[in-house]
Amino acid sequence: MIRIAPVESSKEVGKFIDFPHDLYKNDPNYVPELFIAQRDMLSPKKHPFHEHGQVKLFLAYKDNHIVGRIAAIVNGNHIAFTGKQDGFFGFFDCINDQEVAQALIDTAVNHLKEKGLTRLIGPVNFSTNDPSGVLVEGFERPPIVMMTYNAPYYDTLLSSIGLRKMTDLLAYELEVSESNDRSIKLLEVLQSRLKNKGITIRQVNLKDFKQEAVKIREVYNKAWDKNLGFVPMTDKEFDFLANDLKLLLDPRFCLVAEKDGEFIGFALGVPDLNQILIKIKRGRLFPTGIFKLLTQRKNITRLRVLALGVLENYRKLGIEACLYGTIIKNTYGTKITGGECSWMLEDNYLMNHAIEQINAKLYKRYRLYEKEL
Repeated sequence: MIRIAPVESSKEVGKFIDFPHDLYKNDPNYVPELFIAQRDMLSPKKHPFHEHGQVKLFLAYKDNHIVGRIAAIVNGNHIAFTGKQDGFFGFFDCINDQEVAQALIDTAVNHLKEKGLTRLIGPVNFSTNDPSGVLVEGFERPPIVMMTYNAPYYDTLLSSIGLRKMTDLLAYELEVSESNDRSIKLLEVLQSRLKNKGITIRQVNLKDFKQEAVKIREVYNKAWDKNLGFVPMTDKEFDFLANDLKLLLDPRFCLVAEKDGEFIGFALGVPDLNQILIKIKRGRLFPTGIFKLLTQRKNITRLRVLALGVLENYRKLGIEACLYGTIIKNTYGTKITGGECSWMLEDNYLMNHAIEQINAKLYKRYRLYEKEL
């Protein structure tokens, strides 16, 4: 018999966080999230999402064993920004059992219907600004930093219980040794052309990171505003993310485009911390995880370009190519051998074409689902 129970205590929150570790204990490609980071994210006292959103956690039990988890999410900013009564589900993990999956989704649906919402979208943790989607292609290797992972049966489970595809999110892989050097050869020409228009590209200034982050946030919220599922990040949400990312940032891979001192675009590349996290058992920093985190960062060989955007009025000037080309050029002489550009909406033909032009290859695909309530 399947029993779905709401998560009420801090001990149960710990079980909620730990369930994937048990589910994937024999999967060599599974990367555990840091326990402390997940706990802070789910804490209304720690994460700013909870100031406008509501998150209800549930665990599924079968024969007194945890067999699944899900979060029902009300995103107040999404409703205010889009005017749509959408609810979300996230943190979805489940054994390969249709009955369990059905019970979890039904629980989230019932909770969100009680809140007056009319459509279910997911998985997102908590929004499309966070890790999103079910992996449906590309199970051969571990996920890169801040990307989701799941077993191959998830797509079949969710489809079989009435969820339909909403859209796919694409991840492209680029090897520095195989990259098309066209972007590098054109870099000086493009930079000169942009300079004549008063546009320059430079590295982010970590000594003034707080002010730089404010300007990047303004570009982010404007450049992505027409993307499917986009919701502007609040100041506190962006600051929370920026503080986490600052620990990872290498200014060679975090670039801004300026015109007359105003930010008009940026590219954010971060080293693949998952190369270390995959070695940290159950996401615990203590007793040994903290030393791995501190001592092995210099050995990271992959990079994720997790955001690259240009304000609409400045697109098609070559800024995007300059940002990509500069990042590629800046990997020369480092241990970075390649990485991932992710994620892109499958119908964002302009950006997808630009990435393919530098010889990047589509290698992972993630899916968002929807269901009318």
